Parts: sequence; structure tokens; C-alpha cells
Amino acid sequence: MNSVDRDTLTRYLDESLKPEGFKDYCPNGLQVEGHREIRTLVCGVTANQALLDLAIAEQADAILVHHGWFWRGESGAVTGIKRQRLKTLLAKDINLYAYHLPLDAHPVVGNNAGLAKAAGWQQTGVFGDQRLGCLGTPANGATVATLAADLEKALGRPPFVLAESLDQPVRRLAWCTGAAQSYFEAAIAEGVDVFVTGEVSEPMVHLARETGVAYVAAGHHATERFGVQALGAAVAGQFGIRVAYLEVDSPV
Repeated sequence: MNSVDRDTLTRYLDESLKPEGFKDYCPNGLQVEGHREIRTLVCGVTANQALLDLAIAEQADAILVHHGWFWRGESGAVTGIKRQRLKTLLAKDINLYAYHLPLDAHPVVGNNAGLAKAAGWQQTGVFGDQRLGCLGTPANGATVATLAADLEKALGRPPFVLAESLDQPVRRLAWCTGAAQSYFEAAIAEGVDVFVTGEVSEPMVHLARETGVAYVAAGHHATERFGVQALGAAVAGQFGIRVAYLEVDSPV
């Protein structure tokens, strides 16, 4: 079985995603150092205990996630759940890699790029804070109803839709995966017909009603499964190591 040195993999991931170009809420890159020789890399959306346990069963040397640890503003105390998760990794000498905003934004392996490809959209531009939001066009003749159906097919779950009418035409749309509710007003200013993200909050209801711009919440977890899978495939192609994506479902 092929292997890759930890430092070599770290350098490849950092050079590919360029995390230094983002103002993020967490450290991006190697968050927990483990075994130097990596033969098996497990990918998942979030570094929760369930994923760690599955990775151990797969005899993983490293884990790659979108949602890692050490978020800005959280307590630095290593107690409770944080202690148990960290203990699990250290006991098995497993590396933890996490890339947040850099993995959303990457034009090839990013979450936004993956969602667009799965839903059949063409990207035409970017918008919003740190240019993380995407602008584009759906298939010809799209409506809110057909766009929602395409998302359901792509994600395996029906999206939550706020719209004056499901028959409303969609000629231009904006999207940003995950919890990008705050991008809605910027998307409206871009003149789109619909905005797609992962989550919804109460103020979005009124903005959608008062502007006529449809709002679609397709799931935080569901819209952010693409990046780690695409990046994992790139790692496998580059180094020939075993890479496995493990799904720990989330209804949010």
C-alpha cells in the first residue's frame, strides 16, 4: 500500500487551498498532529466523535474534514466532549486536517463548485464578504420548483423553500453553502431571482416576502459534503494512498 509523509501531505493541502488568503473562524490545515506515515485518509464533513470512531475502524492515519476544532470564541479548556475527541485522536496517533472557508471557496474542489456541478448550474461570478458567494445561471426554463427538484435529486433531501410562487422563473441565482444566511441581502443586491444556502433564520422569511427573491435552505451538512470528497479524490490521485469518505448524517 502506498503512503505519504505527513509533511508532504500538509504542504500539498496548504498549497492547493491557500488558507492564508482567508480571514477564518478557526485554524486551517493540520489541527492535530499524528503518525508521520499516512496510508489511509478518511474524509468527512465534521470531526465529531462518530466520525473519529469510524475512522479508527478503518485504521485511518489521518482524517480530513470541513468542520474541525478550535473555533474562535470557544473555551480553550480541554474538558468534556473536547477532551474525549482529542483523547481519541491522540491515543491512536491520528492526524486531523480541517479546511473551512478555503474549502468552500476553491473553484475546483470547493463546496460551492461541487454544489453547482451537482445541481447543473453555471457559475458566472462571485459576491459577498471575502468573495465567498457565487453567482450563476440554472438550466434554461428553470423555475423555483424545478430548481428545488434538482437540489433534492443532488442532495437526497427536499430543500426548504421560501417563495411567492413555485412557478417563479429563475434566470439568475446566487449560492453559498453552509450557514450563509447573512449573504442574502448581498445576493438580493446582485439582482438574482433566488438565493441558495444551507440554513435559514427568521429574518430571511421577511426579506424573501418583501423583495420577491426566493430563498432556499438545502441543508448545512448536505451542501458541504462535496469539498472533502473532491479534495480526498485529488489526494488519492496525487499520492496513490487509500482515501475513504465516511458519511455521518445530519438533518441540519
